[in-house]
Amino acid sequence: MSTAAPVTTTSLEEYARVARVDTIKELWASQSGHPGSSLSIMDALVALYFGGHLRHDPERADWPERDIFVLSQGHAAPGFYACLALAGYFPRSELDTLRQLDSRLEGHVKRGSLPGIEFSAGSLGQGLGFGAGVATLLRTRSPERHVVVMMSDGEQQEGSTWESAMYVGSHGLGNLTAIVDVNRNQINGPTHEIMPIMDVLADKYRAFGWKALEIDGNTMSSVTEALAEARASDEPTVIVSHTVTGKGVPYMEGDYHWHHGRISNDLFLEAMKALNEPVSSTPDDTWRPGVGA
Repeated sequence: MSTAAPVTTTSLEEYARVARVDTIKELWASQSGHPGSSLSIMDALVALYFGGHLRHDPERADWPERDIFVLSQGHAAPGFYACLALAGYFPRSELDTLRQLDSRLEGHVKRGSLPGIEFSAGSLGQGLGFGAGVATLLRTRSPERHVVVMMSDGEQQEGSTWESAMYVGSHGLGNLTAIVDVNRNQINGPTHEIMPIMDVLADKYRAFGWKALEIDGNTMSSVTEALAEARASDEPTVIVSHTVTGKGVPYMEGDYHWHHGRISNDLFLEAMKALNEPVSSTPDDTWRPGVGA
């Protein structure tokens, strides 16, 4: 249960490496999916699920005292699945079924498909509103519980996001933390080319009544410090998390073309080398999630 004392930064970094390995393995198996944001958000996911910043219990996914995590950028499902499996919500071997017929691992997260998933995503801009509703309910019924909403930077172009931000700030929902994954890319190009005004987010959220923190979202110590500060705050807090698309895999890093994509055998081996994961030179069991050479 994650309510135990946080593990060390070094341990969290290793969890993030392993989860990135499993993410690439499941994406290779599916030959489709979204690696860019799955890898960029991994440090925040690991800090939440392994660092003591999210109350949860893999053995009781519906634990009544749990916090609520909302992955609004539902296309980053492969990374979230890898984190949940590593945390013990379901077998890591099941990651091999991503996007396959009758699999529980759908292309976007879906509530009820797997333990630990609280929100059905797909259409961007819905997660913050859902989180605001849950936080409003919990504030009176279970004030010790917290809501964390993970959003993309491209998602900040949705009007529904700002309607929800206005509501959260106006009602002072201090039991809600939003994390914006600012990897500066979206499906059709860099965010600074498509909607440049959205590249400066912290002051916009402050104007809506939020406390805003800006961090390097791929530096684990920065992530854990920000999550602790947000949890302790009595104001709604947004963590503007500056990350790198495809973090950990050099040929993906910073390239919007890897918002989604197909990983060939050669690219798989290149990714495993970059992530310091030993695998066989040709496909075998070591190419499966949860298995090493």
